[in-house]
Amino acid sequence: MTKTAVVTGASSGIGAATARRLAAEGYRVVLVARRKERLEALAAEIESTQSGASAQAVALDVTDAEAIKAFAAGLESCDVLVNNAGGAIGADPVAGADPGDWRSMFETNVLGALNFTQALLPKLIASGEGTVVMLTSTAGHIAYENGAGYAASKHAMHAMTATLRLELFDQPVRVIEIAPGMVMTDEFSVKRFGGDADKAASVYAGVPGPLLAEDVADCIAWSVTRPAHVNVDLMIVRPRAQAAQHKVYRVAE
Repeated sequence: MTKTAVVTGASSGIGAATARRLAAEGYRVVLVARRKERLEALAAEIESTQSGASAQAVALDVTDAEAIKAFAAGLESCDVLVNNAGGAIGADPVAGADPGDWRSMFETNVLGALNFTQALLPKLIASGEGTVVMLTSTAGHIAYENGAGYAASKHAMHAMTATLRLELFDQPVRVIEIAPGMVMTDEFSVKRFGGDADKAASVYAGVPGPLLAEDVADCIAWSVTRPAHVNVDLMIVRPRAQAAQHKVYRVAE
C-alpha cells in the first residue's frame, strides 16, 4: 500500500522541494498551503514528471484549526507529516518589535504545527510506522540580534518537538527535528524584509554555496526513509560557509 505524506507550506521553497522528493521516494503527497493555484501547478508537475506519482493539492490555512480537523477527518490515512509551514517577519530589536509580527509568527510557526499534529496524530499512530517532521531552524537553538520573534517561535517548536517525542515514547511514531541554517529560497528573506528584494539579497551576498531548498528536502527524505526503528532526533544542517550563526564566510564582490 502506498504511504501518504502531508507537507504543509508546500507552495514554495523547502515545502515544494520536499513534496517533489517524497513523491520520488514513492509517497503519495498531499500538498497543503494557502495558495491553491501554486499547489495545483506543483501537483500537476509531480504527476507529469514522475512516473506513477500521486499528488493532491489542498488549500488550507495552518491557523484554521477547524478546517484542519475537517481535512484530517477526510484523509484516509497518513504516514508522514512534515510541519514546514512558517516564516520570519521583521528584523527589529526587541525594544522596537511589532507585537503583531510576533503574533503572526507564533500562530503560523507554532500553532500551525500544533494544529496539524493534533489533527493527524491518530492516523499517524494507526499507520503503525508514523513520522512527524518538524522544520525548525538553527534560530531555534541560538538567539541573535534583531531576530527575537522568529527565534522565540522556533525555540517553541524545538520544545514542542522534544516534548512530543517524550509523550509518544510508547507509540509507533517517530518525531524528527530538522534545523536548517542559511537556506536561500525565493521567498523567505523577501517576506522577512517586507518585500525589499535588496535587503533579502544582502543576507546571502558573497556566501559561496548557501543551502538550497533541495538540500533540506534531501535531509528530510533521508530521515523519513530510515528503517522505522531509527529516529533522527535532531539534524542541524548548515552550508559549509556558515560555521555558526554569526560566523559566515563571504567572498568580496
